[in-house]
Amino acid sequence: MILGIDTSLGTAVAVVEEDGVVRSQIESADPRGHAEVIGGLIRRALAEASVRPGDVSYVAGGMGPGPFTGLRVGIAAAHAFALGRGIPFVPVVSHDAVALELLLHSALTGGRDNTDDDPFAVVTDARRREFAYTVYRGIDDDGLPIRAVDSALAPRDELDGVLEREGVLRRDADRIPAAMLALTAARAIAAGRTIGPADALYLRSPDVTLPTGPKRVTGGAA
Repeated sequence: MILGIDTSLGTAVAVVEEDGVVRSQIESADPRGHAEVIGGLIRRALAEASVRPGDVSYVAGGMGPGPFTGLRVGIAAAHAFALGRGIPFVPVVSHDAVALELLLHSALTGGRDNTDDDPFAVVTDARRREFAYTVYRGIDDDGLPIRAVDSALAPRDELDGVLEREGVLRRDADRIPAAMLALTAARAIAAGRTIGPADALYLRSPDVTLPTGPKRVTGGAA
């Protein structure tokens, strides 16, 4: 069994068998409040899959791209589960899960959305008038999406022009399917490959930074 966890957009948890059978998938679309819901979603996903923590063999963690605060909640939860069980943590680029879902859908529908032949970009809202995108071109012999251009940021008003110049189709996503995240991990495990980064793909540095020196404190007379 593979437990998939992602908090790069909303909060998504799934339990998938190594052959791709989805046992459960639970999502919260709220882009905030990851820490408040992640524990409950993991418990629900395991319960709906009729799986005990001891039945899980791998944990797939979505590594982004995503915002600093939200993304690290899912990565920390995935690492904690893996550490507690003494099982491997498998990093996966979150956009890979969306790409795999699109590619599988294209294969089932006869390629009517053109993702089989033409490069396409998985695009997610990065807030602050920016989009995060990753460009893919088909699927490889291991059944994994081929990343043609790694994850990057682009201003909202410029992304369409960037993709059009490169002849890349745009595919917007408002969720990361945790089941596809786990399936991506399963295929990487079967192929003996590491496909995700060791470090999180944060969209930008955290807003909160350490102070550079003491600040003057003022106040009224006692």
